[in-house]
Amino acid sequence: MSQPKVTIYDTTLRDGTQGTGISFSVADKLRVAEKLDAFGVHYIEGGWPGSNPKDIAFFEEAAKRTWQTARIAAFGSTRRANMPVEKDPQVQLLLDAKTSAVTIFGKTWLLQVLEVLHVSPEENLAMISETVAHLKKHGREVIYDAEHFFDGAKDDWAYAMRTLKAARDAGADLLVLCDTNGGSMPEEVGRMTRDVIAELGVAVGIHTHNDCGVGVANALASIAAGAVQVQGTINGYGERVGNCNLTSVMPNLQLKLGIEVVPQIDRLRELSMFIDEMANVTPDIRAPYVGSAAFTHKGGMHVNAVQKLSRTYEHIPPGLVGNQQTIVISELSGQSNVLMIAERLGFSFKKGDADLGKILAEVKRLENEGYEFEAAEGSFELLIRRLLGRQPDLFKAHEYHCSYRRDCEGLWNKCEATVRLSVGGREEYTVAEGDGPVNALDAALRKALRPFYPQIDRIALDDYKVRIINSRQGTAARTRVLISSTDGQSGWGTVGVSDNIIEASWLALLDSFEFKLGRVEKA
Repeated sequence: MSQPKVTIYDTTLRDGTQGTGISFSVADKLRVAEKLDAFGVHYIEGGWPGSNPKDIAFFEEAAKRTWQTARIAAFGSTRRANMPVEKDPQVQLLLDAKTSAVTIFGKTWLLQVLEVLHVSPEENLAMISETVAHLKKHGREVIYDAEHFFDGAKDDWAYAMRTLKAARDAGADLLVLCDTNGGSMPEEVGRMTRDVIAELGVAVGIHTHNDCGVGVANALASIAAGAVQVQGTINGYGERVGNCNLTSVMPNLQLKLGIEVVPQIDRLRELSMFIDEMANVTPDIRAPYVGSAAFTHKGGMHVNAVQKLSRTYEHIPPGLVGNQQTIVISELSGQSNVLMIAERLGFSFKKGDADLGKILAEVKRLENEGYEFEAAEGSFELLIRRLLGRQPDLFKAHEYHCSYRRDCEGLWNKCEATVRLSVGGREEYTVAEGDGPVNALDAALRKALRPFYPQIDRIALDDYKVRIINSRQGTAARTRVLISSTDGQSGWGTVGVSDNIIEASWLALLDSFEFKLGRVEKA
């Protein structure tokens, strides 16, 4: 891909996590960053290294990895008031993050300068310019986020422009106009973007929030007026009602406006579902482009027309974004989606192959039971291997048992797991303790398999998530467990579903080991 006209700056891992109910572990953040990088976004804002230990740990791990397309960005603020920039520990943490790009925000709205920071207008300008210059001196690409730009500019245009000039003159690579309160309208965002570019003669980006429901429209208006970067989050996560939704912005730019921003927009739905699964969020079925209802038709004239000519009620072919057409009264096969994912995993099929039909039927059966494979690519690949007879016969799990022990005074407690399995006709029966049932099962499985597969010690469990599928059934509800694993080089997810949370965990755990050991055996 040539140098893009518009770059995509993803802040799901920072601004997105400020949304209610959104949280990622360090392992989650790394998997999300890897997925975004593979998708082709240009910048991934990993977090604020001065705000919490989790973000510091993320940047330490990110620095050890090679990124394909994205630049990892650390986020922070201008220096503190009345403090030399060289002595500000938060600014130093931005440098310690070792990212090639650093994004800092500064105050644009005079109201905030006087009433929130309690500093003089001149000190605020110095805070901006000195921080930008210091980061540039250390070789960083500096993106300057002009916080509350639109509110500040409407209140005092001259001062807002002085803040932008301070960042520009200090060497900032890009000035980003932020609608931090999300209260501006597309017409004024477009007009003010044009005015800034005309007055300053520099490249600008746009960062919008969705408080009025026009976050995406505002971003597109700014791009139409000349902005060259759009900042946002996958699925619109963010504080209050959320940020500009990149899963709407990117296809609108690429498919509607002809501005190519990512190389494989047909993986958009997959990316959206993956991020929702990692965040443990129920996907929005009505989300534009990526929602399961986005290309669903139900009865009457619509169905009749779509079956004859789909574009009569579909603004794009759904496959362009990795989605599929669904007619509720007669659901279509969906082979193309399975085919696309299977080929990406290294399997070769042709549409209409009998094997592909078997895979699709099994996927539908399992999804009806509550399985989801968007973030469980390990389990999906295993499903294909098993159906095609390509999975090595590594071991057979016969039974397991978990028990919980504590002393009479409640001073200590332990979980104990027993596992019986066989490898090549040889039976193993092992017992192990753990801090919980999953930890104990993991330890017992490893103990049984280690003599046969010593490479199992390279497999580590990164994360564990539980989703109640049909919560209205109370304690009888089905449970979906997603386990994330790593071998230190790459990560994978596996899934298990059962009425019993321990059984669901056991199934996901077995898949995790079988997936990786099966790949080693194939090699």
